Amino acid sequence: MSSILVGCCGWAVRGGKEAYYKQFKTIELQETFYKLPRVETARKWREKAPDDFVFNMKAWQALTHPPASPTWKRAGITVPKSKQHLYGNLKPSKENMEAWRKTVEIAHAVGAHVVVIQTPASFGYSEENAENAERFFANASTEDFILGWEPRGTWRENGEEVRRICERYNVVHVVDIFRWKPVTRHKIFYTRLHGIGKGEVNYSYRYTREDLEKLREYVFEEMKHSAKGFILFNNVSMAMDAETFKKML
Repeated sequence: MSSILVGCCGWAVRGGKEAYYKQFKTIELQETFYKLPRVETARKWREKAPDDFVFNMKAWQALTHPPASPTWKRAGITVPKSKQHLYGNLKPSKENMEAWRKTVEIAHAVGAHVVVIQTPASFGYSEENAENAERFFANASTEDFILGWEPRGTWRENGEEVRRICERYNVVHVVDIFRWKPVTRHKIFYTRLHGIGKGEVNYSYRYTREDLEKLREYVFEEMKHSAKGFILFNNVSMAMDAETFKKML
């Protein structure tokens, strides 16, 4: 029997983690993207969560985003200019593989079910980027969790390449279902909802009842091919929208 879990990208419920656990059964951790927590901290999150709570997490940005990215302002680390070219864009560098090793360490500590590799629009489709992505997924150690990839930018016009890479390495094609439908079939359906509008994201968007009814149709259609679905809201009103959608299911 398939199951659908609804939650937020981050601890969006007023009242902290305890309040979140009472309202939702899954989350996508965002702290892990900006700055990895200590292993002990991640382990405590797992220990304090209900037994049936499902953690997912976003991979550390050092692996996917170059240091020039504005998101690095929250990283808490400084990379020398001489080494900045070695980070991000899934490059096959020692620095990137170390960033992945540390990400895996946190994934194990928190018991992550899916780890999302979100590549920026600047990492659009090219032969070099496709080669980097393929080499990364070929060598990434997943062990106890599933890998998901949310490619942004011009990958949408090159869906066949996304399909080829995801199918070859058993990677979930993570999408915003309002913008792009998965190009692969997997036991996991995973959508991150960034608000409706032009571009990749519109975080200030509040989903309407009509939007959520359409979302329900999309989800049920995709779940014909998957055993488990994760519906993660990633907009300013994510807690309210996720709660409304959860009730509609």
